[in-house]
Amino acid sequence: HQHGMTVTKTLQEGEAEPQCWSFIYSRAELQGLLPEGASLLLLRVLACRREAPPGLVFPTINTEGHLCTASY
Repeated sequence: HQHGMTVTKTLQEGEAEPQCWSFIYSRAELQGLLPEGASLLLLRVLACRREAPPGLVFPTINTEGHLCTASY
C-alpha cells in the first residue's frame, strides 16, 4: 500500500457467510512495526541472552487486526 498498510480480517464460522473487516494504518503508525515472525525470533534471541533491555516495546498488530504494543 503506497501510504501505509491495509489489514483485512475475514471470519467464517461454519456455513455462515464470511464477515470481513479492514483496518488502514499510515506509515507513521507502522514505524518500528514488529511482525509476528520477527517477534518469535526476537523472543528466541532474548531467551538466549537471558535478559531484555528495559523498556523494550514495539508496535504490533493483534489477532483482531488492531495496532497495539508488545512489551518484552
